[in-house]
Amino acid sequence: MSHTAHIPSHRKPRRSAPKVTVLRAGVAGGVLSTIAVAGAAGPANAEPVTQTIEMPTLTSGLASDFAKSADATQRVANNLDLRAQESAAITKATKAAKTAHAEAERKAEAEKKKKAAAEARAKAAAEAERASRDAQRTTLAAADSGSNYSSGSSSGSSSSGSSTGTTAASAPTTSTATGSAAAVVAFVQSHVGDAYIMGSTGPNAWDCSGLVQAAYNQIGVNLPRVSQSQSTAGTQVSLSNLQPGDILYWGGAGSAYHTAIYIGDGQFVGAQNPSKGVVQASLDYDPPSGAVRVL
Repeated sequence: MSHTAHIPSHRKPRRSAPKVTVLRAGVAGGVLSTIAVAGAAGPANAEPVTQTIEMPTLTSGLASDFAKSADATQRVANNLDLRAQESAAITKATKAAKTAHAEAERKAEAEKKKKAAAEARAKAAAEAERASRDAQRTTLAAADSGSNYSSGSSSGSSSSGSSTGTTAASAPTTSTATGSAAAVVAFVQSHVGDAYIMGSTGPNAWDCSGLVQAAYNQIGVNLPRVSQSQSTAGTQVSLSNLQPGDILYWGGAGSAYHTAIYIGDGQFVGAQNPSKGVVQASLDYDPPSGAVRVL
């Protein structure tokens, strides 16, 4: 037996060192870092025991998720911006539409007032023309009432057949007119016996200026419609120098109230008044104020 067999050792028992865990963590690019974790117990100078643990690596898939999330956020922002722009455009268009509608209503109202004013003026002019024609008719009727317009009204013997005028029933006087004047004369003579209606222009009823205008229209000469204008439509001629086709007028030149056609031989044809109609008569029956020559 060894002499040292029962001699206790003075060396302190060896304690097991705490484990130090080394964590190997992979970073997105594959970089490794080591983390040492010491046990809670044991002296600071204990010999460390290391253990390496592999941590999961941040892969490119996670980076892709981050990118997708960023793209989604950007799309949402873009959509919000687009909606804001659309809303602003709608508001602007609505305002413009309201303004245009108000302007259209304003113009329509102005046009309506303008049309009403034009209609009122036209109505007033028509009434003035009607009043003028009524005055002419009254004057002619008054003149006719003072004369005995019939073949039996002459101062001579009834057997002589002479008269101051020719009624519509009498045979028309043969005119010496030629050319266009003859056509004018023939036209008015063909309508002797037609009715007189104020404002009428044929074919079977006339007023005085309507008959004169139609007589000239059928040879291609356009005359004014009313007596006042017809009395200045040609060259003024003396009543002692009349030719068939001349226009006779009663009243002043430019203010005449009645017109007729001279057919020659001291006779004229004219639409006299509602009671007489279209007649052929002597100048002595109703002497005109003047005459104009168109042909």
